[in-house]
Amino acid sequence: MIQKRILVVNPSSAEADRLARLAQKYGSALSETDPEAAMAVFTEGDFAVAVFDVAFAGSTALQAMIHPPTGVLLTGADEDIVSRAADEWPPGVDVDVCLTSPGNPRELAFLHALGRAVEHAQLKTEAVALRRSLGLQDAKVKDVLAEIHEIKGLLNTGFLREVEKRIAIEARYVGSQQERQRVESILRKIYGADDVSSLLDIVPEIRDIVQAESVTVYILEENEVIGPYLKPLVWDNAFLAHSDFSKYIAPLEAQDFAASVARFGHGIGVADLAFDRRLSKRYTSFLKAPLKNLLGVPIMHGRKVIGVLEVYNKTAGGKACPEGFTREDQQILRGLSEHMAIAMAKLNLIQFDPLTGLLRPEPFFEKVLQKVNALSKRRREEGSMALVMGDVDWFKAYNDRNGHEAGNKLLRELAHVLKLSIREEDLLCRYGGEEFLFFLKGVNSVDEATLLTERIRKNVEDHYFELQEFQPRSNLTMSFGVTITPKDDGEQPAPLTKADLKRLAGEADLAMAEAKGKHRPDLKPRGPADVPIDKNRVCSFFWEEVADKKKMEHPAAASRLAREKRKYERYNVSTPFLYRENGGFKVAKTVNIGLEGARIVSDTALPPAKTLETILVIEDKANLIQSDVVYTEKGGGDPGFYYSGLKFKDLTYKEIKGIESYLFHFRRRDVLP
Repeated sequence: MIQKRILVVNPSSAEADRLARLAQKYGSALSETDPEAAMAVFTEGDFAVAVFDVAFAGSTALQAMIHPPTGVLLTGADEDIVSRAADEWPPGVDVDVCLTSPGNPRELAFLHALGRAVEHAQLKTEAVALRRSLGLQDAKVKDVLAEIHEIKGLLNTGFLREVEKRIAIEARYVGSQQERQRVESILRKIYGADDVSSLLDIVPEIRDIVQAESVTVYILEENEVIGPYLKPLVWDNAFLAHSDFSKYIAPLEAQDFAASVARFGHGIGVADLAFDRRLSKRYTSFLKAPLKNLLGVPIMHGRKVIGVLEVYNKTAGGKACPEGFTREDQQILRGLSEHMAIAMAKLNLIQFDPLTGLLRPEPFFEKVLQKVNALSKRRREEGSMALVMGDVDWFKAYNDRNGHEAGNKLLRELAHVLKLSIREEDLLCRYGGEEFLFFLKGVNSVDEATLLTERIRKNVEDHYFELQEFQPRSNLTMSFGVTITPKDDGEQPAPLTKADLKRLAGEADLAMAEAKGKHRPDLKPRGPADVPIDKNRVCSFFWEEVADKKKMEHPAAASRLAREKRKYERYNVSTPFLYRENGGFKVAKTVNIGLEGARIVSDTALPPAKTLETILVIEDKANLIQSDVVYTEKGGGDPGFYYSGLKFKDLTYKEIKGIESYLFHFRRRDVLP
């Protein structure tokens, strides 16, 4: 592409330097006094304008090296001589004249003439790019060139209307009338979107307007394990279900194109991917077509990056374009990303789940903390608050039979039903996949919280969802787990923290597992007695108080305790737990934990008497620990799962103190039998 570089050739070194200094107003300028030296410089790079003294104007060698869109400006003291010299140039070269000399500098006139020449060269460059990038017909290109000549004529006669004409040409530059209509259509859809699905309906049109094979749209999120990361709402033209997100996410610190855009807040265009370290596995393994070139721009909310818009594999006329995306494509994409950012802010995608419109987990916890910690000490002593975890029964079966789009539609409709089922003072978030987390304010007991949850369960059961007749029980239902915060005991209440809420969410999750049929002897089902024992019910996190300890010695539990040989108390804590298997880490979670070991639930059986490399996640820290497998036993439900008892090996003093500090929160509760 022609840069705004200017070459000044004049036999007088002083005059050449003077004109070059003036020319720097419009770009970088070089000066030469010898035509042969000028030709050598000219071959090293493209120039927008060459300024020749009239003494060199007749040189056929100089005339031969000038080709459009480079323009020529002839200078001299005699108007007749300069005009005749201009007439001798080939008709395809744009030549302008300016009367300037050491004796009569006329610097303002020179600047005006040079400005016209630079502008003219730039417009011709853009016309060439217009033909190449948008495939306009020759007739349309000639129309654009005609308008350029018209502008030149108007400027030469002193009418300063280049701005108006430039706007008209740029409108054509974005595209013909049809292209403008496509841009307007995209903008109407962006600003008319009332949810994320309708906002993302513009993806095919973005792909078409920049002539890309596919588009990806990311939103920036964050969690405690991997920190900030990009989550694709659309990947390679496909709308993703929640279960698909994990393999496509890009941690912000990763060597990755999209992560680089988000990290630095600048767009990137890459045509040669051969040795680029940012070509991560996501691009090489998960795109439908091999990646040849890429263009990405940040989606900015003010100065903050909230997402990335990315397009792959430029085409022209239906064929691959090896040169990649153009500067014009980047301008178009950046403009659209700015409008998308406004729409995303309007839809509150920063705080809300884009599929359901419900709060995301982190903003949910923040709002709960605001509500709870704003209460007076007296009101906290008088009442408790409940967290409720709900999960759609047999959602995988629904998704597998009806497809991800039907599953997404179901989740949107379900979110609406759940919002109508809670009170005004309650809160609701989409916790992940088909899981939802509720905050019920001002409940006095676990029984009251369970009754409120039972009403939510019944509303879901009574609502008709499309295609629910193909579910295992010909109905769509949910299972719920309930836990409550203990009332303050008269002491100065400590402020509730996010870690406290996540522990409570873990308790609700365990109670929900019981409701779904993953039976646990230490949890107690609540709700109507005639509800089927497997799924579609409400369970509470509630330790049974039994005076006679022998009643709790379930044969399996007694055997398990004997095998574990516990020395320390165990507390019910659900936290992520990873173990190495077949060269990689698999994710499980703890059921209970103590200073010497833990009981975990996993999808596969662990080999007894084997030492595993494990990672215990405590709040925001990952602790690498060696663990011995004491036993493994089959759990309930279908598909099956497994309980395993693990004994920690060779804990350091720091690790022991870390676990001890973490478990301190649970000391007021009954310990596990």
